[in-house]
Amino acid sequence: MRLIFASLLTISLISCNKDTNSYKLEGDAVGFADGTEIFVYTLENKQPKVIDTLTVTQGKFSATYPKSDDINLSFLRINEINGSVLFFPENEDMTATIYKDSIQASRVNGGKQNESYGNFVSEMTAFNKKKQESMERFRDARQANDTAAIAQIQSENLNMVGEETEYKKQFLKDNKNSIFSVMLISEMLSRKEITPAEASAYINDLEPKLAESEIVQDLKTNLEALKKAEVGSAAPNFSAPTPTGETLSLKDAMGKYTIIDFWASWCKPCRMENPNVVNVYNKYHDKGLNIISVSLDKAEQKDKWIQAIKDDKMDWYHVSNLQFWQDPIAQQYSVRSIPATFLVDENGMIIDKDLRGAALEAKIATLLGAE
Repeated sequence: MRLIFASLLTISLISCNKDTNSYKLEGDAVGFADGTEIFVYTLENKQPKVIDTLTVTQGKFSATYPKSDDINLSFLRINEINGSVLFFPENEDMTATIYKDSIQASRVNGGKQNESYGNFVSEMTAFNKKKQESMERFRDARQANDTAAIAQIQSENLNMVGEETEYKKQFLKDNKNSIFSVMLISEMLSRKEITPAEASAYINDLEPKLAESEIVQDLKTNLEALKKAEVGSAAPNFSAPTPTGETLSLKDAMGKYTIIDFWASWCKPCRMENPNVVNVYNKYHDKGLNIISVSLDKAEQKDKWIQAIKDDKMDWYHVSNLQFWQDPIAQQYSVRSIPATFLVDENGMIIDKDLRGAALEAKIATLLGAE
């Protein structure tokens, strides 16, 4: 849920209900001493802003707010507790329960969006419990060297991941007027649980008023950038300095097939994958495979970048702007984690991405012939 909470800073919501001029927020503060302050946050210019401070009295708190046609997403925070309680004002009375010993179990009820969000959190809690139990069983099976049990648990885990993803997709279909659905689309996109095309389809199916909101417009902009580096699209051209200071472009490095490899000397998963990439390059370079690696090292890490190239025997093209995650090429390709790879054909079209290990060699073998 961390990625979901990180999205709070980019959200606004239009809500409409004019039955009365105000709505109430009343709640129980379980385990909190009298005088404890509860801060009510909204969003202003995409930044959190305290709009009210509530005081716990005999385990209770309450407030009344004017209804509005333009209300931001809100959340409750208490200084002594690490975490927030997310809620969606819909111009309806709400009741909250905040537990001092379990902020994760705290909830705000009232309105359709809060109800659907609460149901979602409950389902995710159930999935996470199953995952934890499966992890414990897997550790026991591995300790006992029970290969049959290990295989069974791995199969169950794959099914569980599929069930969780399908639940999320169904939630998006069933909650087309929920700002949380937009948050979920963004999270699933970043986790690669849905493709940019699927994300666009969900967005296009949102209720018109929500579709006009700022968060949806921002997400659409991000999607357009993602689509520029998707399978089936032309690989964006780029140029950057080589380790020796010359400027090299993607077009200069193109072969019959070309791997664009995003990595860094400090990235352990990248360094672990490098021997496999070296093996594939050595097998298929003479048949037309080229590689251009784009490093996300920092300026002060230039020597480490160059040394890592030598140590890992990466005998192909290398470039880097030495700008860490602000690297313009990484942003061009919407790279948010490394290693990340894009396989490009001789026409400059992206034909596959993020191939690793045996999958990378198998793909190149089908294109250039097995060794």
